Amino acid sequence: MFIQKTSIFIHPNYDIPSKSPNLSFDCQIVYLKVLTGMRCILVFLCLSIQICQAQQWFGELMVGTASYNGDLTQSAISLKRLRPAIQFNLKYNSGDVLNIRAGIGFGQLYGADRLNRDTGLKSRNLDFKTNIIELNVCGEYNLLDPEIYTAYPYVFGGVGVFHFNPYTYDKNNNKTFLRPLSTEGQGLPEYPNRKKYSLYQFCLPVGAGFKVNIRQKWELCYEFGYRFTFTDYIDDVSKSYVSLQTLEQQRGATAAELAYRKSIPFMEDGEARGNKKVRDMYFFSGLKVAVKLGKPKK
Repeated sequence: MFIQKTSIFIHPNYDIPSKSPNLSFDCQIVYLKVLTGMRCILVFLCLSIQICQAQQWFGELMVGTASYNGDLTQSAISLKRLRPAIQFNLKYNSGDVLNIRAGIGFGQLYGADRLNRDTGLKSRNLDFKTNIIELNVCGEYNLLDPEIYTAYPYVFGGVGVFHFNPYTYDKNNNKTFLRPLSTEGQGLPEYPNRKKYSLYQFCLPVGAGFKVNIRQKWELCYEFGYRFTFTDYIDDVSKSYVSLQTLEQQRGATAAELAYRKSIPFMEDGEARGNKKVRDMYFFSGLKVAVKLGKPKK
């Protein structure tokens, strides 16, 4: 990437008066700071015009799978938990090793105790599904110089926000969203320390991939991206069992049914229902195609 020298002309007689009969001393200080800032912005814009000549925009489409790790999983990855996912990105290619991209992703997450090997988890008999919508901004770092190599690995990291809403099916096979049921006492006056969890959460996407550059216009990639989150309720399971009698009184019989799904009578008030020390996580993975946007330079 080459940056041409840019001249910025400021008239020699242009100056900022050190004193003004119409302005107080504090106002003059603010005036000086504002004009100094405007000069800095002017310099930045002029340099940016030159830098942007080497930059490119790419549109990206990734099609693949999504999965989650949390209170209903024993293994990090299971083929039985994989669900479809798709992601769209707009990438700002600097022409060097560092790129910036923003994207939106859609996927579904699924977990069920019956998929675990542990008999204790199987007997708990909980399960959930949720659709995921994620917005993210990430920096992408090529591990080899794209000016030299046409195929190379890369890593990425950034910040995002996602929406989820866990649900399951009751004994009559009715789809039921879990958050309104307060299955662990969230939002009930009997459990003041258990607040309702938000369905909008932040995440930290990190991952790696491998890309092949085709004629400087197309990119073919495989990518795996993990999402570290700040919630333990993607699966609606986190802490301990609460009184089923209280749940039924406050939220109805369905809440009590879906909070405790073992086949034996309930005797576990206050016992662990999940692992509150570990946050839930999820990932997107798949094949990605990127195409350079705009008309080629002549």
